[in-house]
Amino acid sequence: MAVAGGEAEEPGGSFRRYLARLGALRPQPGAERPDDDGRRRTELHLLFDQLISESCGPAPAVGPSPQDVCAVLVQACQLVHLDQEHLVSKVCQLIHHLLNRFQVMVDEQNLNFLLSYCISALKQCSSWTHVEILQALAALVYNNGPKCQKYLPDLLGEAGLLLQFSDSAQPDVELRRAAVRAMANLCLGVPGQPYLDELYRNICFQTFLSVLQSSKSSDVDDITFCMLLQNALKGIQSLLNGGKMKLMQTDQIGSLLAVLKKCMFHGLPGLSIEMPAALYPAPLPQYDKRSPVKQEQPEPATFKQTGNRRKKSKGKQKKGEFGEEGREHLGDAGDGSVLGADMLKLGLGDVQSSPCADPRPRAPDVARVCAGKEHFSSQGPAWKRISSSESEYSDAEGGIQSKTRSYQANVRQGALACFLSAIKSMEKRVLYGYWSAFVPDAPGIGSPQSVSLMTIALKDPSPKTRACALQVLSAILEGSKQFLSVAEDANDHKRAFTPFSVTIASSIRELHRCLLLALVAESSSQTLTQIVKCLANLVSNAPYGRLKPGLLTRVWNQIKPYISHKDVNVRVSSLTLLGAIVSVQAPLPEVQLLLQQPSSSGLNSSGSATPHRLNSEHWRKALPSEGEAPDHPAGCTPSEPCWLLRLCVSIIVLPREDSCSDSDANFPAFSSVYEPCPLRLESLQVLALLVKGYFSMAQSYFLELGEVACRCMEEMDPSIQLHGAKLLEELGTGVLQQYKPESAVAPDQRVPVSVVVTFWTVMLNGPLPGILQNCPHATLQTSACDALSSILPEAFSSLQNDQQILCVTLLLGLNHSENPLVKAAAARALGVYILFSCLRQDVMFVADTANAILSSLHDKSPNVRAKAAWSLGNLTDTLIINMETMGQSFQEEFSDLLLLKMLRSATEASKDRDKVKSNAVRALGNVLHFLQPCHIANPRFREAIEESLQALISTVGSEATMKVRWNACYALGNVFKNPALPLGEAPWTTQAYSALSSVVKSCKNFKVRIKSAMALSIPSKRECYGSTQQFGQIWSALVVALQKSEDTEDFLEFKYSASLRTQICQALLHLLKLAKGTDLPVVWQTVTEKGDTIKSYLLQYLKSGVEENETGTPTDSCDRERALKGALEHLSGVEKELGGKARVRVSGFLGDVLTNHTNATELTEA
Repeated sequence: MAVAGGEAEEPGGSFRRYLARLGALRPQPGAERPDDDGRRRTELHLLFDQLISESCGPAPAVGPSPQDVCAVLVQACQLVHLDQEHLVSKVCQLIHHLLNRFQVMVDEQNLNFLLSYCISALKQCSSWTHVEILQALAALVYNNGPKCQKYLPDLLGEAGLLLQFSDSAQPDVELRRAAVRAMANLCLGVPGQPYLDELYRNICFQTFLSVLQSSKSSDVDDITFCMLLQNALKGIQSLLNGGKMKLMQTDQIGSLLAVLKKCMFHGLPGLSIEMPAALYPAPLPQYDKRSPVKQEQPEPATFKQTGNRRKKSKGKQKKGEFGEEGREHLGDAGDGSVLGADMLKLGLGDVQSSPCADPRPRAPDVARVCAGKEHFSSQGPAWKRISSSESEYSDAEGGIQSKTRSYQANVRQGALACFLSAIKSMEKRVLYGYWSAFVPDAPGIGSPQSVSLMTIALKDPSPKTRACALQVLSAILEGSKQFLSVAEDANDHKRAFTPFSVTIASSIRELHRCLLLALVAESSSQTLTQIVKCLANLVSNAPYGRLKPGLLTRVWNQIKPYISHKDVNVRVSSLTLLGAIVSVQAPLPEVQLLLQQPSSSGLNSSGSATPHRLNSEHWRKALPSEGEAPDHPAGCTPSEPCWLLRLCVSIIVLPREDSCSDSDANFPAFSSVYEPCPLRLESLQVLALLVKGYFSMAQSYFLELGEVACRCMEEMDPSIQLHGAKLLEELGTGVLQQYKPESAVAPDQRVPVSVVVTFWTVMLNGPLPGILQNCPHATLQTSACDALSSILPEAFSSLQNDQQILCVTLLLGLNHSENPLVKAAAARALGVYILFSCLRQDVMFVADTANAILSSLHDKSPNVRAKAAWSLGNLTDTLIINMETMGQSFQEEFSDLLLLKMLRSATEASKDRDKVKSNAVRALGNVLHFLQPCHIANPRFREAIEESLQALISTVGSEATMKVRWNACYALGNVFKNPALPLGEAPWTTQAYSALSSVVKSCKNFKVRIKSAMALSIPSKRECYGSTQQFGQIWSALVVALQKSEDTEDFLEFKYSASLRTQICQALLHLLKLAKGTDLPVVWQTVTEKGDTIKSYLLQYLKSGVEENETGTPTDSCDRERALKGALEHLSGVEKELGGKARVRVSGFLGDVLTNHTNATELTEA
């Protein structure tokens, strides 16, 4: 409190004096005189006036303690009886002023007393006191909702006081506003505390909704009505945020969105709309019919199209108070949330979290203009001050009109903030039913443009409101990829109706048009940042491959000037947008052409699209001839790289030339010789995305980009180092993709191996090993580890021996890291290296890697175990490759003890979670395939082999994920390939065949069925199938599976049914080729019962075109005919030996199939 005179006084001293004076006014029993009551009232009036005036004065350095404030308020209420209405009014004003001024949270005991007092006052005192009492009540319940539970029936019950005063029939609007405010304060959620019961939540929601639906009567002034709407909007927002209220019911959502849309445009100059009571959702993409007429059709067509409006300056820029909800550009432009988290760990926050806007008043904001006759107020004087609670623009008329516009803007901002909360409280598929109500669509011929969020973004005079609207639009666009994926306008439709796909495409085009229009018209840096972020969200989700080209070209050309904007946030978001363009559905032909444009193209007349220094600086250095890539895309020669690549590299590596801009001053940590750190980080992410999506473009500058990555990893800032490592990984991955067997890149178009060797030699002589050895930042070390695993195997084998040893030593060492992120990355990298041909034949390296991986397989981190299991699967793959290529020598050199350890560890891992299990069973199958007769005969192996087989069999029939079961079937197929195992004799054989037979008949996933059918067709000898009974069961299971090959509940599985039938037919013919005479009765029985079905599927199998079987080898009709003829010859021989007439018919059945196929083929050829 302010202290009278100059004497020093302890904090709260004056409050204790007031407390003492209040105590002195307590009536003393037996000492009362007739005139004491009047004197006490006068004293109380004076005392309350003093307290109220002091609470309105200058803020004290140290305020009174909450206990002192509460004591004064309780004492005051105890002295004022409810029949003393003037004093009741004054004491309520005191509660309202003191609690708000000193931000006091009233403790539960005092809260109970003060709330009881206010509720009793509302019931007993005259109506003229009610506004002050309700204001006191609102201050008391603010952030105290959970402590007010026992008073809720009085306040919100059937005849609750707040319900009565907030009713639409309440004639006193001030009273209604005060009641709504108290109700809104009750709805505020307190973290960790229970929220309002659902009954009261619904009561409050309906009350707020009815307030927002009400119209302003002529006797109510604009400012009071605005405050009423604001309180209701805050209440709904509190219900949605604090109460985690989920909007599920269509009528509830429709009513809320209707009032929010109405309030979004409240008081917007030149616009008056009438809204229906509710909006209704449109049918969504699966219905190819005309999108229903927008629900807001009753609105008068007062909004003119904005396409050809004149552009004027829009002035004052203020700090944004609306929460950032759009894409956080530092974290999400590259590798998504992981990188965002990395930035936080490395101590670099989002650019937007620091105040960036210039706090000084700038040129006055001129009202937004649009086409036609619509216009707004003229320019205001530059001297008009900016107030945080008032308007963001100047108004020449000043006074009440300026204040009214300020409050109207606050309503619009409140509605948009509420809409943002509503978006988070409903499912996206529900939200998109209302797409047409909030997102612009191209107007029809002769019809006006409907009002939408873009109307606000283009027309609202307040920069803050425009930014709010753009944030809401960003939130709608975020995650809209699935909804927008139906859009298509690549082909001109000639139909009597407009398909839904064309409607959505039209909306996407209009969004591009409006956002680019807003971009050129905007002068507020913060709003500009939101426009660019919104564009980035749109670009990330729109299906450009299905749309007519040209949209991205316009965005690309129009965003170029903003790369050199004076505000660093605008520059960063502009780079985010360019990153979105090069990452969306890459590679797109339109973007490919944009990247091939020379640096000078796409500039505006002033030539300010790129920083001027780029014209003189040459970051490319002279390279040896071997470093030149084999070709350079058109328009992008080594002397002049593509504009975006050149821009990003210049921002990353060149020192800044211009002086620090206004917004840069807010980043003291970044004040250095280089561009601001957020700008460099975003440039690195864009560069990584460019390399990832358009490697053929970037490969011309392969070594130079490696040098950029190297320079970044040499810096002190760990965030720059991290993104340098990410760039290095993308460069390595791009080369790996080119050299994959299935790659479409011609050998002479790939980066030459010699260049890749030079590249990695530079990396390994640079900062990469140091980061891997000594880095204190685990995230950076992890990224460096991932980068090292992206080396091309052909290049690795050409590295010098000491560099190969360095790589292997680093990875084996990092496998013992205490950090799970680093350990997981090292385990994965070892799994990559074990497949290198030059390493896998080294028994010592294989053994060292196996020990390291087995160690990680027992780690407490599930992520480490999952990566180790994947690497163990790769390691065991190399065992099989070495067994087939190197023969006995490798098997004899490999340690029996280590093999046993691998078998036991993989068996144990097969009981882990699914991510570990899927690769553990793969490893089991490989190890069991690798075992030699000496291992199988070894008593130490016997128990481990039995346990591992049981683990595989149980996994095949388990309820695990389909990937796990697929791998288990594949593993059993591998087991069957080992001739040393007693297949057909051991008890586990029956269990294995039974599990596979069950899966091939009934598994919901057809790919698992295919793999089980393949496993059943692997044994090469009849003895491997066991007894006649077991052979018959396998045969019958495959026939049933063939019949059920088209039965599925999941339509997505149907596309695999042809492959399933092919695999089953191959398995059936394989069994027939091995069948003995004793097997034929079972075969004949199924042929008798289901011969027509089997025959039709066999004929389909014979005549189908070239297909790849599950082993990846193509099979054509000749191969299939040979398989059938082989089975036919074998059966004929068996039946001839037996001589029984009944048995002759099986070969006869196959002969009929072959004859039918031959006749059909001849007819087709004729």
